[in-house]
Amino acid sequence: MHPFAGVYTPLATPFTADGSLDERGLTANVERYLQTPLTGLVVLGSNGEAPQLDDDEADRAIAVVRAAMPRGRPLLAGTGRESTRATIAANRRAADLGADAVLVRTPAFYKGQMTTEAFVRHYTQVADRSPVPVLLYNVTIYTGVNLLPDAIAALSAHPNIVGIKETNSDMVQFGDYLSRAQEGFTVLAGSGATYYSALALGAHGAILAVGGVAPDLCMNIFTAVSDGRFAEARAMQHKLAPLARLVGTAHGVPGLKAALDLLGFVGGAPRPPLLPAGAAAIDAIREQLIALNLLEGTPAGH
Repeated sequence: MHPFAGVYTPLATPFTADGSLDERGLTANVERYLQTPLTGLVVLGSNGEAPQLDDDEADRAIAVVRAAMPRGRPLLAGTGRESTRATIAANRRAADLGADAVLVRTPAFYKGQMTTEAFVRHYTQVADRSPVPVLLYNVTIYTGVNLLPDAIAALSAHPNIVGIKETNSDMVQFGDYLSRAQEGFTVLAGSGATYYSALALGAHGAILAVGGVAPDLCMNIFTAVSDGRFAEARAMQHKLAPLARLVGTAHGVPGLKAALDLLGFVGGAPRPPLLPAGAAAIDAIREQLIALNLLEGTPAGH
Protein backbone atom coordinates (compact mmCIF):
# COMPACT_ATOMS: atom_id res chain seq x y z
CA MET A 1 0.00 0.00 0.00
CA HIS A 2 1.25 3.46 -0.91
CA PRO A 3 -0.61 6.19 0.99
CA PHE A 4 -1.74 9.13 -1.14
CA ALA A 5 -0.83 7.41 -4.42
CA GLY A 6 -2.69 8.86 -7.42
CA VAL A 7 -2.88 12.04 -9.45
CA TYR A 8 -3.38 15.46 -7.87
CA THR A 9 -3.32 19.03 -9.06
CA PRO A 10 -2.04 22.02 -7.07
CA LEU A 11 -4.84 24.57 -6.91
CA ALA A 12 -4.13 28.07 -8.16
CA THR A 13 -5.03 30.71 -5.58
CA PRO A 14 -7.34 33.32 -7.12
CA PHE A 15 -7.40 36.88 -5.84
CA THR A 16 -10.11 39.53 -5.97
CA ALA A 17 -9.66 42.92 -7.68
CA ASP A 18 -8.30 44.39 -4.42
CA GLY A 19 -5.73 41.59 -4.14
CA SER A 20 -7.32 39.60 -1.33
CA LEU A 21 -8.10 35.88 -1.36
CA ASP A 22 -11.02 35.11 -3.69
CA GLU A 23 -12.83 32.52 -1.56
CA ARG A 24 -15.79 32.23 -3.91
CA GLY A 25 -13.54 31.69 -6.93
CA LEU A 26 -11.47 29.10 -5.06
CA THR A 27 -14.62 27.21 -4.06
CA ALA A 28 -15.93 27.27 -7.64
CA ASN A 29 -12.64 25.83 -8.95
CA VAL A 30 -12.67 23.05 -6.33
CA GLU A 31 -16.26 22.12 -7.17
CA ARG A 32 -15.33 21.82 -10.84
CA TYR A 33 -12.28 19.64 -10.08
CA LEU A 34 -14.49 17.31 -8.06
CA GLN A 35 -16.20 16.40 -11.35
CA THR A 36 -12.85 15.18 -12.77
CA PRO A 37 -11.12 11.81 -12.11
CA LEU A 38 -8.32 13.46 -10.09
CA THR A 39 -7.48 11.56 -6.89
CA GLY A 40 -7.37 14.71 -4.78
CA LEU A 41 -6.21 18.31 -4.56
CA VAL A 42 -3.27 20.26 -3.18
CA VAL A 43 -3.83 23.66 -1.63
CA LEU A 44 -0.88 26.03 -1.10
CA GLY A 45 1.59 24.37 -3.43
CA SER A 46 4.18 26.35 -5.39
CA ASN A 47 1.52 26.88 -8.06
CA GLY A 48 -0.83 28.16 -5.35
CA GLU A 49 1.57 31.05 -4.72
CA ALA A 50 2.07 29.72 -1.20
CA PRO A 51 5.18 31.83 -0.48
CA GLN A 52 3.16 34.95 -1.37
CA LEU A 53 0.40 34.35 1.19
CA ASP A 54 0.24 35.54 4.79
CA ASP A 55 -0.33 32.81 7.37
CA ASP A 56 -3.93 33.86 7.99
CA GLU A 57 -4.65 33.76 4.23
CA ALA A 58 -2.99 30.35 3.94
CA ASP A 59 -5.12 28.98 6.77
CA ARG A 60 -8.25 30.46 5.23
CA ALA A 61 -7.44 28.85 1.87
CA ILE A 62 -7.17 25.42 3.51
CA ALA A 63 -10.49 25.94 5.30
CA VAL A 64 -12.26 27.07 2.12
CA VAL A 65 -10.99 24.11 0.08
CA ARG A 66 -11.76 21.56 2.79
CA ALA A 67 -15.31 22.91 3.15
CA ALA A 68 -15.88 22.34 -0.57
CA MET A 69 -14.41 18.81 -0.65
CA PRO A 70 -16.00 15.58 0.52
CA ARG A 71 -13.97 13.67 3.09
CA GLY A 72 -13.39 10.86 0.61
CA ARG A 73 -11.19 13.05 -1.63
CA PRO A 74 -7.75 13.61 -0.09
CA LEU A 75 -6.62 17.18 0.53
CA LEU A 76 -2.90 17.86 0.80
CA ALA A 77 -1.80 21.22 2.18
CA GLY A 78 1.55 22.92 1.57
CA THR A 79 2.99 23.97 4.93
CA GLY A 80 6.72 24.44 4.33
CA ARG A 81 8.31 27.35 6.16
CA GLU A 82 11.95 28.33 6.59
CA SER A 83 12.18 27.33 10.25
CA THR A 84 11.39 23.97 11.80
CA ARG A 85 9.33 25.75 14.47
CA ALA A 86 7.13 27.63 11.97
CA THR A 87 6.65 24.48 9.88
CA ILE A 88 5.48 22.52 12.94
CA ALA A 89 3.00 25.30 13.75
CA ALA A 90 1.73 25.42 10.15
CA ASN A 91 1.24 21.64 10.17
CA ARG A 92 -0.86 21.80 13.32
CA ARG A 93 -3.06 24.52 11.88
CA ALA A 94 -3.47 22.63 8.58
CA ALA A 95 -4.42 19.45 10.44
CA ASP A 96 -6.95 21.34 12.56
CA LEU A 97 -8.46 22.76 9.35
CA GLY A 98 -8.94 19.29 7.86
CA ALA A 99 -5.87 18.60 5.70
CA ASP A 100 -5.35 14.85 5.25
CA ALA A 101 -1.60 15.25 4.88
CA VAL A 102 0.95 18.06 4.65
CA LEU A 103 3.38 18.72 1.81
CA VAL A 104 6.54 20.24 3.30
CA ARG A 105 9.02 21.88 0.96
CA THR A 106 12.70 22.01 1.82
CA PRO A 107 13.87 25.09 3.71
CA ALA A 108 16.22 26.91 1.38
CA PHE A 109 17.30 30.38 2.48
CA TYR A 110 20.58 29.22 4.09
CA LYS A 111 21.51 27.06 1.10
CA GLY A 112 25.08 26.27 2.10
CA GLN A 113 23.93 24.84 5.43
CA MET A 114 21.09 22.74 3.98
CA THR A 115 22.99 19.45 4.16
CA THR A 116 21.46 15.98 4.27
CA GLU A 117 22.04 16.02 8.04
CA ALA A 118 20.16 19.32 8.39
CA PHE A 119 17.27 18.10 6.26
CA VAL A 120 16.99 14.78 8.12
CA ARG A 121 16.91 16.58 11.47
CA HIS A 122 14.38 19.17 10.24
CA TYR A 123 11.98 16.64 8.74
CA THR A 124 12.30 14.24 11.68
CA GLN A 125 11.35 16.96 14.15
CA VAL A 126 8.52 18.13 11.86
CA ALA A 127 7.13 14.61 11.41
CA ASP A 128 7.45 13.75 15.12
CA ARG A 129 5.09 16.61 15.92
CA SER A 130 2.73 16.57 12.93
CA PRO A 131 -0.82 15.37 13.68
CA VAL A 132 -1.18 14.20 10.03
CA PRO A 133 1.16 12.33 7.65
CA VAL A 134 4.03 14.28 6.08
CA LEU A 135 5.03 14.30 2.41
CA LEU A 136 8.45 15.72 1.63
CA TYR A 137 8.64 18.22 -1.22
CA ASN A 138 11.77 18.67 -3.33
CA VAL A 139 11.51 21.54 -5.84
CA THR A 140 15.03 22.65 -6.73
CA ILE A 141 13.82 24.89 -9.58
CA TYR A 142 12.44 27.27 -6.91
CA THR A 143 14.51 26.50 -3.82
CA GLY A 144 17.98 25.95 -5.28
CA VAL A 145 18.55 23.06 -2.85
CA ASN A 146 18.23 19.33 -3.48
CA LEU A 147 17.07 16.55 -1.17
CA LEU A 148 19.48 13.72 -1.92
CA PRO A 149 18.67 9.98 -2.01
CA ASP A 150 20.66 9.54 1.24
CA ALA A 151 18.07 11.74 2.96
CA ILE A 152 15.20 9.73 1.46
CA ALA A 153 16.75 6.46 2.65
CA ALA A 154 16.80 7.82 6.20
CA LEU A 155 13.51 9.75 6.24
CA SER A 156 11.39 7.07 4.58
CA ALA A 157 11.89 4.95 7.71
CA HIS A 158 9.96 7.51 9.81
CA PRO A 159 6.43 6.19 10.46
CA ASN A 160 4.85 9.62 9.87
CA ILE A 161 6.78 10.47 6.66
CA VAL A 162 4.76 8.69 3.98
CA GLY A 163 6.17 10.00 0.71
CA ILE A 164 7.71 12.73 -1.41
CA LYS A 165 6.78 14.98 -4.28
CA GLU A 166 9.88 15.12 -6.49
CA THR A 167 9.67 17.98 -8.98
CA ASN A 168 13.17 17.63 -10.41
CA SER A 169 13.41 16.06 -13.86
CA ASP A 170 16.53 14.06 -12.94
CA MET A 171 15.38 10.50 -13.61
CA VAL A 172 18.57 8.99 -12.16
CA GLN A 173 17.77 10.62 -8.81
CA PHE A 174 14.11 9.63 -9.18
CA GLY A 175 15.12 6.01 -9.64
CA ASP A 176 17.42 6.24 -6.62
CA TYR A 177 14.53 7.53 -4.50
CA LEU A 178 12.41 4.56 -5.54
CA SER A 179 15.15 2.00 -4.93
CA ARG A 180 16.39 3.39 -1.61
CA ALA A 181 13.08 4.30 0.05
CA GLN A 182 11.50 1.97 2.58
CA GLU A 183 8.68 -0.33 1.46
CA GLY A 184 5.38 1.56 1.17
CA PHE A 185 6.95 5.02 0.78
CA THR A 186 5.05 6.96 -1.91
CA VAL A 187 7.06 8.75 -4.60
CA LEU A 188 5.05 11.29 -6.62
CA ALA A 189 6.26 13.00 -9.79
CA GLY A 190 6.03 16.78 -9.86
CA SER A 191 6.99 17.65 -13.42
CA GLY A 192 4.57 17.33 -16.33
CA ALA A 193 7.48 17.26 -18.78
CA THR A 194 8.84 14.00 -17.32
CA TYR A 195 5.54 12.57 -16.06
CA TYR A 196 5.56 9.44 -18.22
CA SER A 197 9.25 8.79 -17.54
CA ALA A 198 8.67 8.94 -13.79
CA LEU A 199 5.66 6.63 -13.99
CA ALA A 200 7.60 4.16 -16.15
CA LEU A 201 10.31 4.07 -13.45
CA GLY A 202 7.65 3.21 -10.87
CA ALA A 203 6.28 6.50 -9.51
CA HIS A 204 3.09 6.01 -7.54
CA GLY A 205 1.37 9.07 -9.03
CA ALA A 206 1.96 12.77 -9.47
CA ILE A 207 1.13 16.30 -8.39
CA LEU A 208 0.99 18.28 -11.63
CA ALA A 209 0.11 21.87 -12.49
CA VAL A 210 -0.97 20.64 -15.94
CA GLY A 211 -3.33 18.26 -14.13
CA GLY A 212 -5.45 21.29 -13.33
CA VAL A 213 -5.74 22.08 -17.04
CA ALA A 214 -5.89 18.58 -18.57
CA PRO A 215 -7.02 16.32 -15.71
CA ASP A 216 -8.49 13.57 -17.87
CA LEU A 217 -5.38 13.24 -20.01
CA CYS A 218 -3.12 13.17 -16.94
CA MET A 219 -5.24 10.47 -15.31
CA ASN A 220 -5.37 8.49 -18.57
CA ILE A 221 -1.56 8.42 -18.73
CA PHE A 222 -1.41 7.19 -15.13
CA THR A 223 -3.99 4.46 -15.79
CA ALA A 224 -2.30 3.37 -19.03
CA VAL A 225 1.06 2.91 -17.29
CA SER A 226 -0.63 1.09 -14.38
CA ASP A 227 -2.21 -1.28 -16.93
CA GLY A 228 1.07 -1.82 -18.78
CA ARG A 229 -0.07 0.05 -21.90
CA PHE A 230 3.24 1.87 -22.26
CA ALA A 231 3.09 2.76 -25.95
CA GLU A 232 -0.33 4.33 -25.46
CA ALA A 233 0.87 6.25 -22.41
CA ARG A 234 3.93 7.46 -24.29
CA ALA A 235 1.79 8.76 -27.15
CA MET A 236 -0.42 10.64 -24.67
CA GLN A 237 2.66 12.11 -22.97
CA HIS A 238 3.85 13.50 -26.33
CA LYS A 239 0.49 15.28 -26.66
CA LEU A 240 0.62 16.60 -23.10
CA ALA A 241 4.24 17.77 -23.08
CA PRO A 242 3.90 21.14 -24.92
CA LEU A 243 1.06 22.27 -22.63
CA ALA A 244 2.89 20.98 -19.55
CA ARG A 245 5.91 23.09 -20.50
CA LEU A 246 3.81 26.22 -21.07
CA VAL A 247 2.05 26.08 -17.68
CA GLY A 248 5.19 24.77 -15.99
CA THR A 249 8.77 25.84 -16.58
CA ALA A 250 8.06 28.31 -19.41
CA HIS A 251 5.48 30.59 -17.80
CA GLY A 252 4.88 29.19 -14.31
CA VAL A 253 2.02 30.48 -12.19
CA PRO A 254 1.04 33.28 -14.62
CA GLY A 255 0.81 30.68 -17.42
CA LEU A 256 -1.26 28.32 -15.30
CA LYS A 257 -3.65 31.12 -14.32
CA ALA A 258 -3.97 32.21 -17.96
CA ALA A 259 -4.84 28.64 -18.96
CA LEU A 260 -7.46 28.45 -16.21
CA ASP A 261 -9.01 31.73 -17.38
CA LEU A 262 -9.23 30.39 -20.94
CA LEU A 263 -10.99 27.24 -19.67
CA GLY A 264 -13.54 29.18 -17.64
CA PHE A 265 -12.01 28.56 -14.22
CA VAL A 266 -11.22 31.47 -11.91
CA GLY A 267 -7.54 32.16 -12.58
CA GLY A 268 -6.96 35.88 -12.60
CA ALA A 269 -3.78 37.82 -12.00
CA PRO A 270 -0.96 36.47 -9.87
CA ARG A 271 0.13 38.40 -6.79
CA PRO A 272 2.95 40.90 -7.41
CA PRO A 273 5.87 40.77 -7.93
CA LEU A 274 4.66 38.05 -10.34
CA LEU A 275 3.38 39.58 -13.58
CA PRO A 276 0.41 38.29 -15.59
CA ALA A 277 1.21 36.21 -18.67
CA GLY A 278 1.77 38.29 -21.80
CA ALA A 279 -0.23 38.09 -25.03
CA ALA A 280 2.26 35.77 -26.78
CA ALA A 281 2.20 33.31 -23.88
CA ILE A 282 -1.61 33.35 -23.78
CA ASP A 283 -1.76 32.72 -27.54
CA ALA A 284 0.63 29.75 -27.24
CA ILE A 285 -1.40 28.31 -24.35
CA ARG A 286 -4.67 28.79 -26.23
CA GLU A 287 -3.24 26.97 -29.24
CA GLN A 288 -2.26 23.96 -27.11
CA LEU A 289 -5.67 23.87 -25.40
CA ILE A 290 -7.33 23.81 -28.83
CA ALA A 291 -4.94 21.10 -30.05
CA LEU A 292 -5.92 18.92 -27.08
CA ASN A 293 -9.65 19.58 -27.67
CA LEU A 294 -9.91 21.30 -24.30
CA LEU A 295 -11.06 24.53 -25.94
CA GLU A 296 -13.15 25.28 -29.01
CA GLY A 297 -11.36 27.04 -31.82
CA THR A 298 -9.07 26.65 -34.80
CA PRO A 299 -5.33 26.27 -34.24
CA ALA A 300 -3.18 29.02 -35.77
CA GLY A 301 -2.11 28.32 -39.34
CA HIS A 302 -5.27 26.34 -40.23
